Amino acid sequence: MKQLLSALLVAGVLTLGAPGAVAAPKPNILLIITDDLGWGDLGVLFQNQRAARHDRSLPAELTPNLDRLAASGVRLIDHYCAAPVCAPSRASLLLGLSQGHAHVRDNQFDKALDANHTLATVLRQAGYATVAVGKWGLPGGRQTDAEDTVATAPPGPPDWPAAPNRRGFTDYFGYLLHADGHEHYPKEAPYTAHQKSKTVWAGTTNLTPALDQCYTADLWTAWAKQWIVQHTKTQPGQPFFMYLAYDTPHAVQELPTQAYPAGGGLSGGLQWLGTPGHMITTASGTIDSWVHPDYRAATYDDDHNPATPEVAWPDVYKRYATAVRRLDDAVADLRSLLADLHLDQDTLVIFTSDNGPSIESYLPRQPLRADFFASFGPFDGIKRDCWEGGLRVPALAVWPGHLPAGRVVTTPSISYDWLRTFAAVAGLPAPAETDGISLLPALTGSGGEPASRYLYVEYFEGGRTPNYPQFSPGHRGRQRGQMQAVRSGDYVGVRYDIQTPADPFEIYHVTTDPQESVNLAASLPALQEQFQALSLQARRPNPSAPRPYDQELVPALPPGPWLPGVRWLAYTGDFPWVPDFATLTPVAAGTATRPGLDSLPPAPGAGLYFTGALQIPTAGDYTFYLETDGGAVLRLHDATVINADFDQPADPATRHGSIRLQAGLHPFRLYYARAQPPGQPGLKWYWSGPGLPKALIPPTAFRQRP
Repeated sequence: MKQLLSALLVAGVLTLGAPGAVAAPKPNILLIITDDLGWGDLGVLFQNQRAARHDRSLPAELTPNLDRLAASGVRLIDHYCAAPVCAPSRASLLLGLSQGHAHVRDNQFDKALDANHTLATVLRQAGYATVAVGKWGLPGGRQTDAEDTVATAPPGPPDWPAAPNRRGFTDYFGYLLHADGHEHYPKEAPYTAHQKSKTVWAGTTNLTPALDQCYTADLWTAWAKQWIVQHTKTQPGQPFFMYLAYDTPHAVQELPTQAYPAGGGLSGGLQWLGTPGHMITTASGTIDSWVHPDYRAATYDDDHNPATPEVAWPDVYKRYATAVRRLDDAVADLRSLLADLHLDQDTLVIFTSDNGPSIESYLPRQPLRADFFASFGPFDGIKRDCWEGGLRVPALAVWPGHLPAGRVVTTPSISYDWLRTFAAVAGLPAPAETDGISLLPALTGSGGEPASRYLYVEYFEGGRTPNYPQFSPGHRGRQRGQMQAVRSGDYVGVRYDIQTPADPFEIYHVTTDPQESVNLAASLPALQEQFQALSLQARRPNPSAPRPYDQELVPALPPGPWLPGVRWLAYTGDFPWVPDFATLTPVAAGTATRPGLDSLPPAPGAGLYFTGALQIPTAGDYTFYLETDGGAVLRLHDATVINADFDQPADPATRHGSIRLQAGLHPFRLYYARAQPPGQPGLKWYWSGPGLPKALIPPTAFRQRP
């Protein structure tokens, strides 16, 4: 690690704002993710403008503390979740992989998070203490899938194949199972059938019996605060990464026991007491009872007639607004703690949500509609939709002294960008097989939009878009089914209820038409072709989530000038994984007839990065093989075909992956890293395909750009 950091310093990529990384000392990272909080639920993004219309038929929420956070930091107003429901969205966030590559897709709740690089494993490599708090929902042991080692849930975290401690987190406190997060009083569980308690794990200990009257938003906040305090006392020189995953305002619309405690930080706000039956300062009073005073007597013009008396907000919306306000108070409490500990300027805080707003109340005879507050903002769609309202989520970042206050970022970004961003912040190159980009240049204002940037989402859900009058007529009651969304620049391509690979994308200019009401597809044939190609080039099929386009041939590049051979760049360093070499400075460069190790530097740790295109002679199924002594990653277009990186043995072995390709040229990126293994270095690339037995790929198949 010291050798790698020294190499990065020499290369000049540890300067704040550079694409690769930032200068030491490394900041703490607090990632706060809420559950089903809509883009439009935040005052600074939408509710304040809604209230400013002074239309009494438009009820509005308040988020004063999040508004202050936004004013002191950065708003990413074109930020997307990786999927419009929690399990795949959070899996992609944790892995830094799009839904074209993550193993958890669709509604695969409690499925094992991939055994791969995660936010936690990457930051642990950079010397961070790592802790997860709140909702997990990806433990494994609940699916009869090859990735899960058991068919039913084992008794405790040590036995779950993908518990947080097996995915890079040294400490954990919260709900492991997805359904537990539907209930916000784990012990009493008043709205759960038969009032069956949910399980809160403190490491491997079931702490639920001690959690009387503990509202989970308060519980996670209090425990998170005491963990930060204890870590600062015992390990003052070690940075921390905290993944604080709330389970509100999702699911049952329960209320806290009492007002948020006054003050905040070290001496005020929520505190962890650790006494069974009274574990936190709000573990008293009556469960599910306290409505925020701003909403207790709130009324609105329900019939759009100022001459008639206003009516009270329905109880379910008082509850929803109170839950959102509780999160708002919790964020302020946490920021006060960082200030009290003199950590505020040493901590990057990210606030976001896992998907668009829900319409689930879990309360008898109290349905929840997302249009009461227009929680979807100026967009159409909700949770489980691939319209903007289902995918666009709030994203705020604050790091005093490092990120400019009041900055607004309109460059499109997505949740799987955070792994590369945090790697850059921590001074490490991201793993090559991760998707996305580092957002550090956009956050600091030191860089522009990268070339050829696009965002990719796929999802299946059998329901329909709500029939809300605010939505465009073509979206109301729309059958979802198989869906895809691609954003490139100012345009979004969307496909709903996909039946065949040839189904066209609807195309919208979302910067001027955020509601996606005017389909421009007929006038943009070139963009239609681009979206059709990207919908295949950005992903790999997954047997557990079949798609109508899984068997389609991946399109080749259009004709253009190419030369024989490949380009290579050489690197030295003690690489902890196969890195994205684009953020590092090469020690040598050149061309070759095909990928090989003739140009590998003689340093103990070294790597090569090959780029070019592969001439596919005949359309059909191709299998590629890498025989390598080190780690390697192969991408065709943006699809990861071979990942021989994470937790791979050092001994030479053959890795393989299959993909269906059109005849023609297909761009590739081949990454190779050798982390001081014994023996002779080796890298050989084979193929097999229609009429081609397994053989080394000949030099005649490789092309490079002039």
